[in-house]
Amino acid sequence: MSRIAGRFERLRGEGRQALIPFITAGDPERTVTVPLMHALVEAGADVIELGVPFSDPMADGPVIQRASERALMSGVTLGDVLGMVREFRGRDAVTPIVLMGYLNPVEAMGYEAFAAAAAEAGVDGALTVDLPPEEADELVASLRQHGLDPIFLLAPTSPPERVRLICEHASGFIYYVSLKGVTGANRLDVEEVGRRLEGIRACTRLPIGVGFGIGDSDSAAAVARVSDAVIVGSALVRRVEDLVATPERIPAEVSQLLAGMRRAMDAP
Repeated sequence: MSRIAGRFERLRGEGRQALIPFITAGDPERTVTVPLMHALVEAGADVIELGVPFSDPMADGPVIQRASERALMSGVTLGDVLGMVREFRGRDAVTPIVLMGYLNPVEAMGYEAFAAAAAEAGVDGALTVDLPPEEADELVASLRQHGLDPIFLLAPTSPPERVRLICEHASGFIYYVSLKGVTGANRLDVEEVGRRLEGIRACTRLPIGVGFGIGDSDSAAAVARVSDAVIVGSALVRRVEDLVATPERIPAEVSQLLAGMRRAMDAP
């Protein structure tokens, strides 16, 4: 059983939903990332989504775009991101890690080489935002050969046939984008999300995580009532941005924000 599947199985037994924070690797500098990852786990993270910085992050709003720019200005590469995962694994062998990013760096490394290096570093899954499932067979095969979960996005506009296709390709969990638009938007309709998830659950037994538009404890708790996982990114990355001038404060203060969401999700 993969680390991701094992974590969701444990949470189901506890009657709890997963909390999945997203941060951009190397933002604002590479020495911050691993301490921040550990702090997020201590604050209640169940899975970590680690963003691979990219020059044209088309699915992301301005907050995460700027995070990628800061990381790239520091010279962070895909190889550096894998090194951060490897360093994290020196202290934490159990928390699942999903790399989230875009196809170009993976394609430049080569699918097989990427999957092998990611598995060796301790990565558990990969989500390539701009790779449609119709074109993903080669990468999916390489990931699965090395025990990694390929994770895909579903959107409010996904027709039933596409929902079925993605559910057939994915493992680990399904990432449902809660609204139309880019990361950091704030037009979340939890009742509508719940209705959409009912249709997706008819096609898969995989856990379904919901992201985009979750910015505070109230929205995290509301989404936890209808989903298997709450995915939060821009709110955390925005706090990183606020602290760029004092990077030593980032792990404690960003994890404090996440801890408030964990408490709200676990409240009766």
